[in-house]
Amino acid sequence: MERRFTPALWTCVVMDLIGCASYTVPVLGEVSDVIWAPISAIIFYRMFGSSLGAFGSVFNFMEELFPGLDFIPTFTLSWVVRKVTQSIRERKTAQKVRRYKVAGL
Repeated sequence: MERRFTPALWTCVVMDLIGCASYTVPVLGEVSDVIWAPISAIIFYRMFGSSLGAFGSVFNFMEELFPGLDFIPTFTLSWVVRKVTQSIRERKTAQKVRRYKVAGL
């Protein structure tokens, strides 16, 4: 089974906080979002990769670019999705191994 890299939770939380930091400066906030959106999307894809990274980087780009959507913790939500899907895969693999052992294969 292929193990996928999952970034640390604290890294994802920090990335979400950086994305929300534009709210601290009212006028410059939206200008900084235009700069931060592509950077954030690239970082997101590099952190998560595969289909989650591709979909998430596009979603993250749009979320950072459009005003008022910065509150969505895209990095942290993706971390949760990755952890849950890894857990499900590991459980299914463990069940298959048990079936083979019981069947004597």
